[in-house]
Amino acid sequence: MSFPTYDTVLISQPAPHILQITLNRPDVANALNTQMGHDLLDIWNRLTVDAGDIRCVVMTGAGEKIFCAGGDLKERNGMSKAQWQRQHELFERMVWAQVDMPVPVIAAVNGHAYAGGLEMALCCDFIYASSAARFALTEVTLGIMPGAGGTQNLPRAVGDRRAKEILMTGRPFDAQQAQTWGVVNEVFAPADVLPRAVATASIIAGNAPLSVRQVKKSVRFGGQMELRTAYRFEIEAYNHLVDTEDRIEGVLAFNEKRKAVFKGR
Repeated sequence: MSFPTYDTVLISQPAPHILQITLNRPDVANALNTQMGHDLLDIWNRLTVDAGDIRCVVMTGAGEKIFCAGGDLKERNGMSKAQWQRQHELFERMVWAQVDMPVPVIAAVNGHAYAGGLEMALCCDFIYASSAARFALTEVTLGIMPGAGGTQNLPRAVGDRRAKEILMTGRPFDAQQAQTWGVVNEVFAPADVLPRAVATASIIAGNAPLSVRQVKKSVRFGGQMELRTAYRFEIEAYNHLVDTEDRIEGVLAFNEKRKAVFKGR
């Protein structure tokens, strides 16, 4: 799959079927500006329409210390209400495109993730983090509040009481706390975060792509339903896989004692 050259994001393929997205504004802590909003929205939309051979995405930040510091406050300084809302509507579309995108996304948080940076990470399917990373949702210290899913994704990860403490104080917390509370899945030495995320992405990419997509959809939408309805939704997702070539290949490979070769069909 080919992408254009973006002003604020680097695109690479570190392994077969893996797309790496690197937030690339290291001189300003990879802060989210209007152009980055446009760039990420274009990437998520392209992957949604036709992911080609991409089966998993890894999202990280350029540099060794910062994943993303949140919104670019220098760009926002002096914005009128109309300009601010117009920019935020772009960010809203970007976030929804990321969340709705059927291909799984792993956040490889290589450094600090603050405000909108943490919100983007929380919109990923799960997070690996550097032991040196710190996290915070600092919006209340700026007279605003999270507006890219933070007040919804964080409670689903850590529970309401812990989330309200994080959201209402704006205090930073470290990677070990993030793991203990359920924000991140695993913590690694700084140099190991991205390789470990790519390694996990490769495991996911080696599984049946249609199955992985159905799992992602079932977890996301089922979590918003009453339990029995969610069970029925799961079965509907399951039934879509019964007649696929990959299901036939998976069972055949098991019986032939070999590794399955999945084609996403």
